[in-house]
Amino acid sequence: MVSARAEEIDRVLGFEVGADDYVTKPFSLRELVLRIRAVLRRRVQPPSAAERVSCGRVRVDAGAQRAWLDDRELALTALELRLLILLVTRHGRVHTREALLAEVWGLSPNVTTRTVDTHVLRLRAKLGPAAGQHADAARGRLPLRRDHRGRR
Repeated sequence: MVSARAEEIDRVLGFEVGADDYVTKPFSLRELVLRIRAVLRRRVQPPSAAERVSCGRVRVDAGAQRAWLDDRELALTALELRLLILLVTRHGRVHTREALLAEVWGLSPNVTTRTVDTHVLRLRAKLGPAAGQHADAARGRLPLRRDHRGRR
């Protein structure tokens, strides 16, 4: 994301809505090119460009960058799709916020942001009841599911 808005809240909001990086004006063209290359290096690579992965009711075609729940195609952002690919291909493993920030967003584990929580919650909402198979929470790892009264 390129913006003239350089306040911390603007940068945090940019990351929360899905930006891989946030560059403020003024910037040099060389810096922008280097940041783009860094994002491309950090990008989670799908297991195989043509490989389709299934886990429970969810199917992901990493090469086509598409996902389905049962027979319904999911409308996912690029970051939600990368997060889902990671969760489906590494089903059953526990991932800390820091590990997800590093692997999906390519950010340093030292960054303090709740963007992982936001994206996991959005992904859970899109997956509905099937979310428990892919985004189950462990205390201190991912945001906990809310009960029927909205409590954690």
